[in-house]
Amino acid sequence: MTLQDLIDSVPNLVDYFYNDTVAPHGRAKAGASPVPLEFSNWREEQRAWRETAVLFDQSHHMPELFLSGPDAFRLLNCLGINTFNKFVPGRAKQFVACNFEGFVIGECILYYLAENSFELVSGMQLQDWVQFNAETGDWDVAVRRDLHTAANPEGRTKYRFGLDGPNAARIFAEIVEGEAPEIPFFRFQPVTIAGREVLALRHGMAGHKGVELSGPAKDGPAIWEAILQAGKQRGLKQGGRAAYFSAQGEGGWMAYPLPAVYTDPQLSDFRKWLPADSWAGSAQLAGSDYSSDIGHYYMNPWDMGLSRNLKFDHDFVGREALEAMEDQPRRAKRTLVWNPEDIARIQNSLFEPGVPYRYLDFPIATSGFPQCDVVKTLEGEPVGRSGFSGYSANEKAMLSIASIDENKAEEGAELLLTWGEPDGGSRKSYVERHRQIDVRVTVGPAPYAAPAREARGKGIGR
Repeated sequence: MTLQDLIDSVPNLVDYFYNDTVAPHGRAKAGASPVPLEFSNWREEQRAWRETAVLFDQSHHMPELFLSGPDAFRLLNCLGINTFNKFVPGRAKQFVACNFEGFVIGECILYYLAENSFELVSGMQLQDWVQFNAETGDWDVAVRRDLHTAANPEGRTKYRFGLDGPNAARIFAEIVEGEAPEIPFFRFQPVTIAGREVLALRHGMAGHKGVELSGPAKDGPAIWEAILQAGKQRGLKQGGRAAYFSAQGEGGWMAYPLPAVYTDPQLSDFRKWLPADSWAGSAQLAGSDYSSDIGHYYMNPWDMGLSRNLKFDHDFVGREALEAMEDQPRRAKRTLVWNPEDIARIQNSLFEPGVPYRYLDFPIATSGFPQCDVVKTLEGEPVGRSGFSGYSANEKAMLSIASIDENKAEEGAELLLTWGEPDGGSRKSYVERHRQIDVRVTVGPAPYAAPAREARGKGIGR
């Protein structure tokens, strides 16, 4: 059964995604990752990336695609909205691809490993799109997939660890054999740790000199232990899933939008190629923003704060549509800071007679893949949509990542976020009967955390 078969078989795709699917991602799916929810507690693990250092095991939830061959560069250049000028081996980038109508299919981290050799990390829907084009187009390329742990009975071929926080650079320098290299942001090079070669990517979400380390899976335990030993005197904490997936609230990353693959006529062959049980066929919509039109949930690069990646210096899928969007009214990515009194009202409803408000999970309130909540003015005019919502112990605030009409996105403005699903909640088993509430939110920058904003301003942050 293909994705197109699925679309043709359900009366309404939004209703199906809203009520009947189970999200495929390791954050939401029970048993999808062996990484514990917490090593100590998520509050201290969050504070570690602000005060000392934190170590995350990213080996299990992120799929990978390896692309090689004489046409590999040309294929990626044809699909990506990014410029490939000055993109050479040893560099990485946030790779973004759109459909022919200019709406985002997905994004990932792209490593330029060597001539004619690339590695795409995370972004399953985008990886599917790349593989489809590689296999069905006139390209001299080879594709190898390394799926996430839950879908990979043979086991992952690589480990991937994230080290971040103000002490991350010192720990990295101490574990590297010989003199630690000074690696510019989003560049990588091999180093030796515990007698093993490791690929070190300069990368971080918290505004510090973070590093992402990867290598053969068999070397993972030795590298992990070397980092832990060196980090003992630096306040290093191991981070569990709860802290890891809550980090985007401070960093402003709008992860995994609904892929814009369901309606574009020029993607018909892709939908017939893609299995029904793919990630695109297993989206799990949640939140107050319900529309029967699946296209309502599509996002363009401006909506996601990705316009800095968009360059019209090459031909790529969706270029004509995106050029037409440039001068149109659009939305901007912002952080919404929840009013504490309204948070208290939500929690207090659990102890009051009647149906409570939608339960507010900490540190991750997001219950969908993706989450979609209505954002409106104080007068009730819809002006955008909120996605991820979660609590930051560093900011002592509940934060949401949202896409807001530019003329309503001024920092400091007060808006309303409708929390809870309509009609008492969807049929999803984990959604209790509840009522909705309009939460007062204040518009803030994205990224919200000052260190992350400062790093981006200096060109050293994502």
